[in-house]
Amino acid sequence: MPEVLSAGLWGLVGGSALVLGAAVPYLVALPQRLIAAVMAIGSGVLISAVAFDLMDEAYKQGGFDATATGFLGGAIVYTLANVLLSRRGARHRKRSGANPDARQPSADSNSGAAIAVGALLDGIPESVVIGTSLIGGGGVSAVMVAAVFLSNVPEGLASAAGMKTAGRAAGYVFAVWIGIAVLSGIAAMVGNAALAGASPDLIAAVTAVAAGAILAMLVDTMIPEATEATHDYSGLIAVAGFLIAFILTKLGG
Repeated sequence: MPEVLSAGLWGLVGGSALVLGAAVPYLVALPQRLIAAVMAIGSGVLISAVAFDLMDEAYKQGGFDATATGFLGGAIVYTLANVLLSRRGARHRKRSGANPDARQPSADSNSGAAIAVGALLDGIPESVVIGTSLIGGGGVSAVMVAAVFLSNVPEGLASAAGMKTAGRAAGYVFAVWIGIAVLSGIAAMVGNAALAGASPDLIAAVTAVAAGAILAMLVDTMIPEATEATHDYSGLIAVAGFLIAFILTKLGG
């Protein structure tokens, strides 16, 4: 299989977790604490992936300057985009709506597009990294794919549950998540094709940009939502997720 198509397939695998998570609220009613616990696990997994799979690799390829510049740049760009989307109704895109004060805007608001774009904003950096990990014939980063998958399941679950509570039709909800899953695969293909043959410094910078954006996303959205329901246990649950990803990193090495 051509490398670019393989990148797209792995990006689609990571994005498909959004659809899987979105299906859960229509099949079974899950407690808010369980949703938050899964989100906490995903947060820990992604933090481990950022530290051991992204930043470490970026530093090896491009050194401190490219890594630090990309890392801060990714966080800044994500934060600015997230602030803009939050003002248009996507602030609570990862909330399930169990808490009346935490519900997403009603279905007749204009928040639907903002929520979809917000979810895409969360997923693009992850997908690009999956695509770049295949450059040069290297194998896909199993840890990164697992991290993306585990973090996308609770995102799709929480957001779809919130959309359902807000009165969104099932067709609308699944169209959003299937579309984002497909775009995740495309983003992985673009990342692979655009950076094939690029200098190590550029690849390092792009990897670090994704790492900065992912870490900013975690602190801005996933961790607060996980902590809201799990309270004193969110840190312990996130540590468990971190340890799982750490073990996968060492086994893969």
